[in-house]
Amino acid sequence: LIHALSMLSRSVGRLVPRLGSALRQAPGSAGLNTALRAAVTGYSRSMAQVAEPLVRTTGSLSNDYEFEHDDKIADGDPSKRAYTYFVLGGARFVFASFGRLAVLKLVHSMNASADVLALASTEVDISGIAEGTMLTLKWRGKPVFIKHRTASEIKAAEDQNPAELRHPQSDSERVQKPSHLIVLGVCTHLGCVPLGNQGDFAGGFFCPCHGSHYDTSGRIRKGPAPLNLELPPYKFIEEQKVFIG
Repeated sequence: LIHALSMLSRSVGRLVPRLGSALRQAPGSAGLNTALRAAVTGYSRSMAQVAEPLVRTTGSLSNDYEFEHDDKIADGDPSKRAYTYFVLGGARFVFASFGRLAVLKLVHSMNASADVLALASTEVDISGIAEGTMLTLKWRGKPVFIKHRTASEIKAAEDQNPAELRHPQSDSERVQKPSHLIVLGVCTHLGCVPLGNQGDFAGGFFCPCHGSHYDTSGRIRKGPAPLNLELPPYKFIEEQKVFIG
């Protein structure tokens, strides 16, 4: 490159004297044209001499360098596989994250709200229920009967032979404490609400809609109802406090 620039400088230096000599030999406008043509022709020849070694030198340098350092310079990957794999992997990770978030949102939306969960269970103080009377409360939109049974009602329920019933169940299967019966106040015939301490069985339940009679243990004894009154899930958390739900 330095050699080529040196030759270029010398060619420019030769152009100026040639132009002056041509002007002296051919004065006037015609002489000027002749002088310019001669100077340009000489300059073109000089540039051709400069360009030839420059191209040859540059080309040979590049080829020699690549040949000598072929083991040190790795060829590029025209397909850019590494970049493609990185982008695809990142996109899949992002899509998987959004998919997981969408599923979690969907599952969370199907869960019961806080107000519904609050109604799913309730605590009841049964100390104020007098013997022979009944407390009616609402649980999950349904009435619940809590009956404080008398000694005679307990004896009548326990003496009944389950094998003689339409829906055989002993009294011990239906109560956790003999003194208290807890059932859903929904007739198993068509879903009506029976009346407490009514019917043909003392201390039992009577549904006036279609004439179903239940005994003091909530077992069907007469009428169209096919099953006993349903028992809600409950437990005694204290001697006089029950948890329903």
